[in-house]
Amino acid sequence: MISGVHALVYAKDTEKVRAFFRDTLGFPSVDAGHGWLIFTLPPAELGIHPAEGEIRHEIYLMCDDVKATVAELKKKDVKCGPIKEQGFGLVTSLTIPGGGTMGLYQPKHPTALKR
Repeated sequence: MISGVHALVYAKDTEKVRAFFRDTLGFPSVDAGHGWLIFTLPPAELGIHPAEGEIRHEIYLMCDDVKATVAELKKKDVKCGPIKEQGFGLVTSLTIPGGGTMGLYQPKHPTALKR
């Protein structure tokens, strides 16, 4: 019934954000027309959390080694927040030029990803 997930990133400068995902993160894409890139994402999983206050949805990129990933991103001039220990893993944020921030984490829990 469901064949995939289409996630959206809203940004003030879409060209910078698209360049970041294409050139810095190296995500492959297709041109949906007029330069509108749709990116292939790595495998995904969906967690359902209880809402405390406002209901919201978040996107986190996942990695196997957050310290190594942050070091690699910094070589590409990506600004990353401090790495914080959470019960479920190591968490940081990365700044997307023209597009705010996005979470990045190394899970400590079993994941639903097939590797």
